[in-house]
Amino acid sequence: MSAEREGKGRGDKGRGGKGRFLTGSTMGHVVRMTMTGAMGITFVFLVDAANLFWISRLDDPRLMAAIGFAFAIQFFSVSVGIGLMIASTALVSRGIGAGNRDLARRHATSAAIMAFVIQASVAALIIGFRYQILAMSGASGETAALAARYLAITMPSLSLMAISMIANGALRAEGDGRRSMFVTLTSGAVAMVVDPVLIVGLEMGLDGAALGLNLSRVVMLLMALRFAVGTHDLLARPSLAGLRMTAGPYFAIAIPAMLTQLATPAGNYLLTRAMAQFGDDAMAGWAVVGRLTVVAFGGIFSLAGAIGGIFGQNYGARQYDRLQSTYRDALLFGLVYTLITWSVLALAGEAVARAFGLTPLGTEVVRAFTLYGAGGFVFAAALFVSNAAFNALGKPARSTLVNWTRDGVLTLPAALLFAGWYGAPGVIYAQAFVGVVVGSASCVWGWRYVKSLGRQALPAVDVAPARPYAHADRFRRR
Repeated sequence: MSAEREGKGRGDKGRGGKGRFLTGSTMGHVVRMTMTGAMGITFVFLVDAANLFWISRLDDPRLMAAIGFAFAIQFFSVSVGIGLMIASTALVSRGIGAGNRDLARRHATSAAIMAFVIQASVAALIIGFRYQILAMSGASGETAALAARYLAITMPSLSLMAISMIANGALRAEGDGRRSMFVTLTSGAVAMVVDPVLIVGLEMGLDGAALGLNLSRVVMLLMALRFAVGTHDLLARPSLAGLRMTAGPYFAIAIPAMLTQLATPAGNYLLTRAMAQFGDDAMAGWAVVGRLTVVAFGGIFSLAGAIGGIFGQNYGARQYDRLQSTYRDALLFGLVYTLITWSVLALAGEAVARAFGLTPLGTEVVRAFTLYGAGGFVFAAALFVSNAAFNALGKPARSTLVNWTRDGVLTLPAALLFAGWYGAPGVIYAQAFVGVVVGSASCVWGWRYVKSLGRQALPAVDVAPARPYAHADRFRRR
């Protein structure tokens, strides 16, 4: 029985037919998927910022600095998960675009299992070497001890978060941005309620913030599985045969995608080291900038994940004219979004610094970001669009190259140079400068590649014909 027939009379479950990104306005798809993703991810990041706000109410700069160091390290682990999700979304969306839904379902299940194992290993390594990692980050004394405790409490739930990210990525590959948004909104709402109770009400401080994060990850897992399995039937029964079939094409995308994603936290880690030399006051400002960045630019961060499914479905269907229009429309969206957000931040920067009770040095760091650094996200958006295109269209190594050029090669020299000239705010200026250089180059490279696909046969898409998988019913969820 086909997936399409199974879906009849059951709402969205087992949805068959053509992928929803294969027709209609590509700008409409970009805006819809990005904004639903942005609403979800921005709310989660807003909860994270609120978490930092409640910590700031305890009037201990060491707690703020500890959160800053822990955030930089958590960034690595979450970035691994994002790379794993990018790979699964590419495979699932290609399968849907090519009309092979059974293959897409088995890819989703196998990816979730592999992501769980990988993230559990990453969490174990970070917990085991957290003191050494924090020392290399520039943390010391009580600040380092607090950050280490926070990591020890929050890292075990990372493997659960990995499954939820794969399931949520499958929703986006299907084109269900609304339910994907509900997943993140629900988990964020839970954290928004419990964080002030745990941190301030029960006087648990940093431990309360860590426990609230764990609870929100559990809720995210339950919601993602509810929609991916219960609504769309996007996960097949797990099997060794499915794992073997998925492993090759999955890791062909996941390894370079993870390396690409790890470049950003590596660059952030280097910037954190450069900022740490200016003391806890500067680090408190840096922690606020980190939260402000992800809250204000949630739309930009969700852009790559949103358009990955659009690229993937049209790639699977070999509609390369729509690949070009998707790339162009995503760039335009990123430009408009950044200009509007930058204007708001420029007006609100001083009020944000006062709200978090920052010292003059911390306020300088925030002001440098809201007035100047935020403008660099025009080029960050261009970089994310090219990354999505390379990852979904068979050239993931190119994303790895441009991101490590930015974060592994250019970031530290620029940070040291600009910090020498301008002090702590110079770290912000360096980040923006490097983003302009690499984002511009990557944007042009990505556009040339997407255009070339219209002048030649598409590279082979990893979607097998139906015959080799005639035994698929064994894996189908009944």
